[in-house]
Amino acid sequence: MLGRHLSFLRSLRNVVIGKPLDPLNVKGREHLALAAFLAWVGLGADGLSSAAYGPQEAFLALGANSDLGLYLALATAVTVFIIALAYNQVIELFPTGGGGYRVTTSLLGPYAGLVAGAALIVDYVLTIAISVASGIDQLFSLLPSPEKAAPYKLWVEIPVVLGLLVLNLRGMKESIKILLPIFLGFVITHLALIIYGIAVHAGDLPNVVARTSAATASLTAQVGIVGAISAMLLAYAQGGGTYTGIEAVSNNVNSLAEPRVQTGKRTMLYMALSLAIAAGGILLLYLLWQVKHVEGTTLNAVLFGSIIADFGIRDPYVNWMLLTIVLVLEAGLLFVAANTGFLGGPSVLYNMAADSWVPHKFRYLSTRLVTKNGIIMMGLAALLILYGTKGETTLLVVLYSISVFLTFALSLFGLCRYWFIHRDQPHWFRRLLLSLVGSAICAVILVMLIVNNFTAGGWATLFIIGGIVAICIYIRHHYDDTKVQLRKIDAIFAGQPMGPQDCEPALLPDAPTAVFLVGSSKGGGIHTLLWVQRMFPDHFKNFVFINARTVDVRSYGGAEALEAAKKSAQGALDYFVNFCHSYGLAAKSYLAFGTDPVADYTHLSEKVAGDFSNCIFFASKLVFQDENWFTRLLHNQAALALQRRFHFKNMQLVILPMKL
Repeated sequence: MLGRHLSFLRSLRNVVIGKPLDPLNVKGREHLALAAFLAWVGLGADGLSSAAYGPQEAFLALGANSDLGLYLALATAVTVFIIALAYNQVIELFPTGGGGYRVTTSLLGPYAGLVAGAALIVDYVLTIAISVASGIDQLFSLLPSPEKAAPYKLWVEIPVVLGLLVLNLRGMKESIKILLPIFLGFVITHLALIIYGIAVHAGDLPNVVARTSAATASLTAQVGIVGAISAMLLAYAQGGGTYTGIEAVSNNVNSLAEPRVQTGKRTMLYMALSLAIAAGGILLLYLLWQVKHVEGTTLNAVLFGSIIADFGIRDPYVNWMLLTIVLVLEAGLLFVAANTGFLGGPSVLYNMAADSWVPHKFRYLSTRLVTKNGIIMMGLAALLILYGTKGETTLLVVLYSISVFLTFALSLFGLCRYWFIHRDQPHWFRRLLLSLVGSAICAVILVMLIVNNFTAGGWATLFIIGGIVAICIYIRHHYDDTKVQLRKIDAIFAGQPMGPQDCEPALLPDAPTAVFLVGSSKGGGIHTLLWVQRMFPDHFKNFVFINARTVDVRSYGGAEALEAAKKSAQGALDYFVNFCHSYGLAAKSYLAFGTDPVADYTHLSEKVAGDFSNCIFFASKLVFQDENWFTRLLHNQAALALQRRFHFKNMQLVILPMKL
């Protein structure tokens, strides 16, 4: 009965998520390696899609001074390129990925890196939330009475997030390829509308400049130069969501096709050009077409509706269909951008897990060679944020921008420090100046956002980031304490001297056999071996050591990394076998690599049971004096899961405690 249930669940999983992939298959690596074009779709879509809400928030923040939007259009285009060029340095200096977290950790210290990492986690969760919320806003703008349908938006957003979560569990490249037509449709239609909209009203450009000049003079006369600059800076900061997505490329360099640095720079160029044209062009169109806010409808819907109406098509139904296509593609691109959160967020969690700030399980790949735990966490956190904010785009933009620019400011300040220290390198001054300008811009936007939006939700972002930092510090302390205890055990048991013999006793397949499920710790393995010798003196004639090494993101990062992991694992097994031989004990080892240690250990154990008819399996498990749900979360429970599975297969597994 249990076998049939397990078979059904595996079949269902294969249909929904896809069949398992072999991590040792070189061709399978294609599921993580993205060429520049696909990286632009999967990672750059976050930045490009912000043209759907960033320019709108900046323009609306001007209020009655909307004629000053020309400054915003120019400043937006320039800022995109400054930040993108500065982040090209991140790609050069950190070609293994990690983005703002790795930069800040390496250049400013681990705790500054932790703050950047916490901000990035919030950033990517909000990437999913705001992209889905804004996409639904675009679709609801097509309804006859969008303001009446607003209470139902959340119930549409939830299944969209869940759908993207499942799509990403199938694999990076699959999710991007499915969303590719939407991305291309957005680029083609919006580029055509921007070109047409500017061309039709090109003659009004002098009037726009004149209105901007008059508005500047009027505002300066009312509040002074400082007041006028402050008003424009506030609007500029409110549109900070426009610059999101730049971080995603540098954060996911490890997912790009070789040569990674060149691919990353090319992706960054594609993204900067497309975002500058889209965001700057839309802001200019707001001015040329004199767009006004309509309750329940996005500014882009109003703008594109006016441009389509200018085509001269008399049939209103055709006009409505054309606008529907444009807004559906815009919503679709926003969903593609939400996908960036599912790509970038797990990458940050992996890097933080490698440094023991978050549970180590975020390092592991699923059977589809994606970081399943990180994807699930991103999706659930996005659902929680959407529920807490009721999908209110304006509030989400505030939360989003603060986390983004906190990371930007820290990363670029780290680059400033790097180039100041390495003044002996070529072009150091030019790169230092670029980093300084980028850091200053991001710091100004960050301060303006916090000061002006603290009571409007800004405090929530800072509170969440602070809470993540506190939890991560607690986790790191626990892992550090555990490592100290394990090193003590290793020092005691790994120092056991080899025996006097130099032989390889023959294995006896029908004799009593002790099979040890070991890991990378030599001390832990010897500890288990000595325990068994004490409990069953002279009983076992064969000693078999098996290791199912988990292929995580780091070891899957390239052929060299995987080969190094193989040598390390085989070296540990050879040590145990040689130790037994030195004491005249017959020994053998088995090794497997995969993404599911429980399944891999089970498969190896079945093979051993076929080779040795009379065997008992032994595994060790860390036991804490004050064990609770939190310690169980931080440490895998593979031994208990294996014991349950072994019992159903009529194999005996004894778990020996390793008390800490």
